[in-house]
Amino acid sequence: MKTHEQSHVEDHSAGVGRDDAISVSTDGLPEWLEPVARAARTIEPQQLSRFLPPENGAGRQSAVLVLFGEGERGPELLLMERSGSLRSHPGQPSFPGGALDPEDGDQATAGPLRAALREAEEETGLDPRGVQLFGVLPRLYIPVSSFVVTPVLGWWRAPSPVGVVDPAETARVFTVPVVDLTDPANRVMTVHPSGHRGPAFLVESALVWGFTAGVIDRILHFAGWERPWDGTRQVPLDWRA
Repeated sequence: MKTHEQSHVEDHSAGVGRDDAISVSTDGLPEWLEPVARAARTIEPQQLSRFLPPENGAGRQSAVLVLFGEGERGPELLLMERSGSLRSHPGQPSFPGGALDPEDGDQATAGPLRAALREAEEETGLDPRGVQLFGVLPRLYIPVSSFVVTPVLGWWRAPSPVGVVDPAETARVFTVPVVDLTDPANRVMTVHPSGHRGPAFLVESALVWGFTAGVIDRILHFAGWERPWDGTRQVPLDWRA
């Protein structure tokens, strides 16, 4: 992915975007989002996670949309809770997203951009025309499901109604104010039965953990939004997690 301020990729598909191009641009971003855009241009994969894509190219290519909007309590993030009947990460809060489809295009260029917007539309009813993509984070790996995930950063420039589209895939769709994510009272560490520990957030009647919490944690840190919190507070995860 190009790292300068704007990249422009021709798009002749009939799906997401509905235009003849898809782009990543920082033009016109609200001032409060600029630290996130700056971090996206400089952050290295190992600064995000110790789980990086296999060097042999294995893994299923996918993308998630990390969508920032502005709500009644200021900046917020769009999240969803996956259906409890899903085979992969059931019942877990997550960013909208999923695997790349052939029509999304090249995984090394615009494919993740289209996939992130397409999946967000399919899962939450989001209108992608109201989203300005402004950055792409390095690809990461989820070992338990063998997904290679590209986090795509978006600004919800023109908000649209969102909600559950298919209950078989999504249990609920919700937004979380960034002020709640940075509140030390809402921050804990989860302990998986395997022994793995990771950051988590107790927000909106949900425990946000795993890959999603890890990405949020690093964005807060590198954007300079993180507040000191007690990393010794632990919440166990049950064997099904």
